[in-house]
Amino acid sequence: MQLDLNLLTALDALLEENSVAGAAERLNLSAPAMSRTLGRIRRIMGDQILVRTGRTMIPTPHALAIRDEVHHLVQQARGLLQREHELDLAHLNRVFSVRGHDAVTAVIGPGLTTAFREQAPGVSIRLLAEATTDTNELRHGRVDLEIGSTEPALPEISHVTVGHDRLVAAVGPGHPLATGDLTAERFAGADHIIVSRRGRLKDPLDDLLKQRGLRRRVVASVPSSTAGLYMAAGNELVVAVPEHMCAPTIGMLGLRVRPLPFDLPPVPIIMAWHQRYDNDRAHMWLRDRIRDALAFYERGETGQDT
Repeated sequence: MQLDLNLLTALDALLEENSVAGAAERLNLSAPAMSRTLGRIRRIMGDQILVRTGRTMIPTPHALAIRDEVHHLVQQARGLLQREHELDLAHLNRVFSVRGHDAVTAVIGPGLTTAFREQAPGVSIRLLAEATTDTNELRHGRVDLEIGSTEPALPEISHVTVGHDRLVAAVGPGHPLATGDLTAERFAGADHIIVSRRGRLKDPLDDLLKQRGLRRRVVASVPSSTAGLYMAAGNELVVAVPEHMCAPTIGMLGLRVRPLPFDLPPVPIIMAWHQRYDNDRAHMWLRDRIRDALAFYERGETGQDT
């Protein structure tokens, strides 16, 4: 039997997507073409691989047993074929999509665009805002990389913690909290803005205040930290934001930063991508540039006195 390694790539996509349409979209094929490919795989392997249950498809026991091995083989093959080829940034033609918090975008954007212009002029980047709901866009190939504070739940999503930040209270220079000790009582007595992509009017800080028998007044919620900082600058309001990621905007607006009166763990900065890009040299270069930009701000090299 002559082996067609394209079938192995298709099988890997089918077992990750559990969907003919999803696998077709990932591999830039039509759904009928992927359906025919699934038929070939079924005949060769003597197994249905995916079976329909209602509106969804589920893998057979045999498919579940071989899924990890299939993915490993595909990754090995890609690494073997690409190993001898150096990354030619000068002639690389590619568009990357990166999703993250607006503060992260502000931090990594300038460095990335400079790197692209100087090293990879054929590369462009789409910096996307956080979605209001959890998505599987990494899995479906619509986003190349996500940067957030939570570890991905899907096993096929690779991730690495590239830094840490801490939440601080940001206020205008004339705000009463800009000077003196910031106690929980003083913090609760101020008017607040909450940063919430879902429009929530409460967050974990309210739980910490409640444990101390305190409540605060939340005047508004905004979808981004940048909007929250602008509102704090123009009003006598307090907003809690990640210190290092928001340092450029904080400095530009002349805000004051105060440590929160709670014992909070550092906020992790997690970079996540699909395993299909583990050995992709261009994607690795992108991850390194993002890591460099985030490390720069975590070291506090922003010119801000916090």
